[in-house]
Amino acid sequence: MGLGLQYKNKQHIFDEIETDTPYLEYPLFRSTGIVRHGFSTRLGGVSEGCFASLNLSFTRGDDACKVKENFLRIGRAIGVKCEDMVFSQQTHTVNVHVVTEKERGMGILRPRDYIDVDGLVTNVPGVCLVTFYADCVPLYFVDPVKKAVGLSHSGWRGTVGKIGQKTVEKMQKEYGSDPKDILAAVGPSICQDCYEVSQDVAEQFQENFPESTWKEIFYRKENGKYQLNLWKANELILKEAGITEEHMAVTNVCTRCNSRILYSHREMGERRGNLCAFLALKREEELE
Repeated sequence: MGLGLQYKNKQHIFDEIETDTPYLEYPLFRSTGIVRHGFSTRLGGVSEGCFASLNLSFTRGDDACKVKENFLRIGRAIGVKCEDMVFSQQTHTVNVHVVTEKERGMGILRPRDYIDVDGLVTNVPGVCLVTFYADCVPLYFVDPVKKAVGLSHSGWRGTVGKIGQKTVEKMQKEYGSDPKDILAAVGPSICQDCYEVSQDVAEQFQENFPESTWKEIFYRKENGKYQLNLWKANELILKEAGITEEHMAVTNVCTRCNSRILYSHREMGERRGNLCAFLALKREEELE
């Protein structure tokens, strides 16, 4: 039956997993057999009002007990436990944190001992990386050779700062990953048609991207504003980092176009919930 999502093209980027708490999954990652992953929707939770129903933020004014139940539900659907989750602490930086066994449960069961972290990487089986969204771009990374994964939050500031490239570099440094082996995805986020920005934002992209790419990333309108393509910008960043085209999946789902099913800051403002990206290496006993 489907979740009712509107897609920007007919490419098969996602599978809609229709459980009691539905989520989106990448066939690209599922085919590796080594990870559990997903991207949440608004559906299948217990939150009410502007948070309805699968809000995954403890910081937006929702009832904490309901948020915890929502995490239990989405975790059960994807196949991960709350005690294995590790949250980012997003402030639109390009900082990427290396997650080890000792961080297991941080952000959900106990306080984080780090701040200003928009990217997470790990090679610890069972640890589930979690990052938060409501229009900004989720970036997923899976290295099936070195058995390492990463998740990063890339809003316009993170995209200007090329957090995608910094995440790849962190995986190279920490785990010996070869970019040519890494599978990467640009996740559900705001599309160019929906994302108007001011001239000062466009100028930062002009300063940080080659002029030959500007027409792909933004265009100026008669009102002096610009329409910005974060999907294309992040795709270019991933290619620059050494990810091959056949190892990349770029979203065709816009959060604002689908604000009945996905939270969108541009559509809903501050009174809304949050979506999450989830990514974990399977434990040895889970491998097929």
